[in-house]
Amino acid sequence: MLSMTCFYYLNHPQPYPYRPLHMLQTVAWNPDLPPAQRLRRLVALALSSGRPVALWRLPGEKSARLCLSLRVEAAYVGLPPALEASAPAGFAFFPFQDSDHNPPLFLPADLYFDLARPDEVRVSSGAASRLPELRQQFAALPDPAPLAWHVRPRHAPRPVSQPEYEALVRAGIAAMRAGKVQKVVSSRAVHQALPAGFDALRAFEGLQRRYPTAFVSLVSAPGAGTWLGATPEVLAEVGEDQVFRTMALAGTQPLLPGHVPSEAIWRQKEIEEQALVARYIVNCFKQLRLREYHETGPRTVAAGDVLHLRTDFAVDLGNVPFATLGTDMLRLLHPTSAVSGMPRQAALDFIKQHEGYDRAYYAGFLGPVNLPEPGAARLYVNLRCLQLRPNQAVLYAGTGLTPDSDPTKEWQETELKLRTIGAVLE
Repeated sequence: MLSMTCFYYLNHPQPYPYRPLHMLQTVAWNPDLPPAQRLRRLVALALSSGRPVALWRLPGEKSARLCLSLRVEAAYVGLPPALEASAPAGFAFFPFQDSDHNPPLFLPADLYFDLARPDEVRVSSGAASRLPELRQQFAALPDPAPLAWHVRPRHAPRPVSQPEYEALVRAGIAAMRAGKVQKVVSSRAVHQALPAGFDALRAFEGLQRRYPTAFVSLVSAPGAGTWLGATPEVLAEVGEDQVFRTMALAGTQPLLPGHVPSEAIWRQKEIEEQALVARYIVNCFKQLRLREYHETGPRTVAAGDVLHLRTDFAVDLGNVPFATLGTDMLRLLHPTSAVSGMPRQAALDFIKQHEGYDRAYYAGFLGPVNLPEPGAARLYVNLRCLQLRPNQAVLYAGTGLTPDSDPTKEWQETELKLRTIGAVLE
């Protein structure tokens, strides 16, 4: 079930009034319930009172995690999150571009649940004082607990036909050949009816099984709506080893049956497209006067049934005199040239003028910050995603254009990418 919810948005950047993760305490939480049932009830606990909730599974892991915030208004912020260990713990959910219609969100980790440790929940100091109330609400939920997912209050974007999308691609090619932009990324939205009995939690579990190397997420918040996805692209990551990582991911082709990624042959168009994204990241390093970084690639990687070219970048934070490098890079990178183009502002202007719809949280970023431990952050570009609406889903896909792009091939590439997330609706 989906419910329409209004939202409160802070017009100016606000500080994060939450303590870091090391202030969370571990408590037992209905250990007699099976983990899946406990997870469903925790999600229902948030949704039944109009609160935001985020559920995710990191690449290569088997267990999902959940972040629940108790105060709706505290989730709306104006700045990208800080990635340092002293910063608040929570889940970031940021739009492609900040606006009154697309508020950036940071969900403080008032309740944090790791399915790998199903007998316990970690709670903030503010949530700890409300444990009796929360336990009572939790126990009162029926089985199976109904899930009233938040619905984005704005109208769904209009889907475009193949001729319309190819016209958009031709406009991008013309802009590049005229020297207005060096690269631009076009995208489109598609509507698809939800199958009978569709359950978003089961769809999340299906994405986990289908895409073990993707960042799989399910986020529901007032104003933003409900978004489900399986993205392959790291935006900014700081591991427990205190190494900052990002990647240049671009170029697309299908993974053919019987083939392995290392055998892929790339056209010049995809090679140039990916090189531009890598160059953009290097330019961000240069803006910070950073010279000590490790670059690996490009190499071919698989994301489901799709192949991409990827270059990895790593910076050992212990060897550079930048205490806030992760935060600074995040604010320079987003939105990356892989989802907008180059030069960035010229590409964003082209998208606003020609694309014809609001991307909202598609091509934004999302992920945990200072979870599960202080100093760890895993932020991903929100690709291969869909927005849940009453009785339908809105699916999104885009393509990076160069002057040599073929409009029909770009349409086919979006069809290929749409199948990644669309498979969960079959």
